[in-house]
Amino acid sequence: MRGMQAIVETTFDVVYLITVIAIGVCMMRMSQGNKQYHLFGAMAIVLGLGDAFHLVPRAVALCTTGLDNFTVALGMGKFITSITMTIFYVLLYFVWRVRYGVQGRQALTAVIFGLSALRIILCLFPQNAWTTAQAPLSWGIYRNIPFTILGLIIICLFYQEAHDKQDYPFRFMWLTIVLSFAFYLPVVLFADIVPMIGMLMIPKTCAYVWTVWIGYQAMKGDLNEKTH
Repeated sequence: MRGMQAIVETTFDVVYLITVIAIGVCMMRMSQGNKQYHLFGAMAIVLGLGDAFHLVPRAVALCTTGLDNFTVALGMGKFITSITMTIFYVLLYFVWRVRYGVQGRQALTAVIFGLSALRIILCLFPQNAWTTAQAPLSWGIYRNIPFTILGLIIICLFYQEAHDKQDYPFRFMWLTIVLSFAFYLPVVLFADIVPMIGMLMIPKTCAYVWTVWIGYQAMKGDLNEKTH
């Protein structure tokens, strides 16, 4: 059973990491000075590289001696991923500002930076016990409160602007973020009690791929319009 899990998970993770990083590099190279798509490319690379710190040790563990022997590596990977995911949403916020020509709104920007900083600070507390097998659920909840609020704000911003501006390419951007949190939060709350819930990380990952793909397709559409 573990052998099958190792094959399926490792294959999925390798395809995922290569896909998002490749799309990110491609977007940065093809952005042609377009700040929005340059940011989007950076966002995809941060997503892929950040997740690699957790997924690569996990793949190695599954293919060798098991997860129990990689507790420290997996914990540190999870810690790094928690920070890079926060950066991912900050970059997505600036994609929103650039795409919709948002000026001012310093208070909103301050809230975004404040929630992100709070999330990162909470991740740094030793009480998270990242490198132990029994990390406390309470700190998993604490550090995800500002992260969830950050996500909800980004969801509302993209939903409102895409609707008001009738932005067809980004019409589902808000939904990809809703799905990512809908699959992620049950894992935080219940995976230690019901390990199978951890499988929700696969559709969560697919939601992030969808997010990146929306940006890539929008860029391709803009580039095609310029060449015609």
